[in-house]
Amino acid sequence: MLRIRLTRTGKKQQPSFRIVVAEHSRPVKSKYIEFLGNYVPAAKPKQITLKKDRIEYWIQNGAQPSDTVASLLKREGFSNMDQYIENRDRKRKKKKGGDEPEESEAPAAEATAEKPAEAPAEAESKAEAKEEAPAA
Repeated sequence: MLRIRLTRTGKKQQPSFRIVVAEHSRPVKSKYIEFLGNYVPAAKPKQITLKKDRIEYWIQNGAQPSDTVASLLKREGFSNMDQYIENRDRKRKKKKGGDEPEESEAPAAEATAEKPAEAPAEAESKAEAKEEAPAA
């Protein structure tokens, strides 16, 4: 399967990317089929140059843009890119060391559930104590 994806170029701390068509199983920095544009996020404002006609050609012939490229293309005015963008509303999986917050949340929930049950009992005992206090 062909993918339209980014390949990193540029120096350390100065990233720039080529937008290319390549086989999905090939390594990122290996040969590619066709160069389609540049993306320079380090520039102010970010620079992007695209060969729009060639990108449309490759998408029509079955090449799928990566998630990042699809979001860049959507920003540049390409339609129907939402189908290639992964939904980011999913919750992240917690790491093994991250179990502690769950445990601390659970007792807090139990404590709040117990307090309303105890509160009326305490109010009744206080009311009984007030009734006994004037009699004494």
